[in-house]
Amino acid sequence: MANHKSSLKRIRQTVKRNLYNRYYAKTSRTAVRRLRAMTDKDEAAAAFIKVSSLLDKLARKGIISKNKAANLKSKLQRHVNKLAAAAA
Repeated sequence: MANHKSSLKRIRQTVKRNLYNRYYAKTSRTAVRRLRAMTDKDEAAAAFIKVSSLLDKLARKGIISKNKAANLKSKLQRHVNKLAAAAA
């Protein structure tokens, strides 16, 4: 067990941050899965804007890397574009 006041504080901060990061990582994974499962073009396009914003926020806060956010957004945009092409 930690003896220093500062190390006890670091443990508290780490636990709090870990919980926060886990919640947002799980939320983003669920949002991405829902978008990938969509088959309606208009619904998917509207959801893409929200998911894209969420991924940017997570990248800005350091929960996921900037490149991971960019890769996910690119793949999701391609999915939405395929839906638009299939509907036409």
